[in-house]
Amino acid sequence: MADVIIEIIEDEENILNIVRSYLEKEGYKVISAKDGKEGLDNFNEDISLVLLDLMLPKISGEEVLKKIRSISEVPIIVVTAKVEEDDIIGGLKLGADDYITKPFSPKELVERIKAVLRRIKKFNIPRASVIKTSDGRLEMDLDNNRFFKDGIEINLTKNEFLIMKTLFSNPNKIFTREEIIELTFGYDYEAFDRAIDTHIKNIRQKVEDNPKNPQYIKTIYGMGYKSGGVEDVPFK
Repeated sequence: MADVIIEIIEDEENILNIVRSYLEKEGYKVISAKDGKEGLDNFNEDISLVLLDLMLPKISGEEVLKKIRSISEVPIIVVTAKVEEDDIIGGLKLGADDYITKPFSPKELVERIKAVLRRIKKFNIPRASVIKTSDGRLEMDLDNNRFFKDGIEINLTKNEFLIMKTLFSNPNKIFTREEIIELTFGYDYEAFDRAIDTHIKNIRQKVEDNPKNPQYIKTIYGMGYKSGGVEDVPFK
C-alpha cells in the first residue's frame, strides 16, 4: 500500500496521532495538517484519500471540502463532532464520500477507508475532460459540470449530472440501483434506492428525443441501467 497516500486534516493533535498510527500500521503513507489552510496547501494530485475534520481553524472544513472538490474527485471522508442530520446531509451534498462522527473507533475508521478505496478500485472510475456519445449529440464537460445536447446546454441538477457521469464514464456497464447510489453518492442511504428511477425519468425528459424509447439511458430489466451510444473514449 506504499502508493496509497492519505491526508489527515485535523486540529486535535491526539486524534491526529492516533489515526496516523493506525493508518501507518495498515501500510498507508500519511501526511497531516492542523488547520484548513495547511490542509489545502498540502493537497496534491498524489493523495489517494482525505480525512477531513469540519471544525478547523483558519479555513472551515466545509470550505476545504468545497475547494478540494472543485479541483479533484479524490475520496473524502468527513470526521467531525457535528452530529446533527443537517450537518451530515450538508457534508454529503458538498461532495463527501462518507461521514463518521466523533467519538469514533479507529478500527471502524480504517474499515471505512478500506471500503471507500475498494469502491474506487472496483469501478475503476475513469477521468476525462469531455465525454461524447458516438453520434456526437450529447456531450458532458466534466471539468465544468456542463451538459449539452446538439450544442445547446441542458440544465441538469447536481444529482442528475452525477448520475449521468457515472453511467457515461463506464460505457456498456450495467449498474444496479445500489451501485449507482454507491458510486454516485458514496454513501448508503436506503431512501435513495427507488429515487434513482425518478432521477432517471427526469433525465430522460431532458436528454432523450423520445423518453419512452430512450437511446442514451437504457433500462436493463431486472438488473438496472446502462448508457447507450457511448463509445470507450481515451481517458486521461
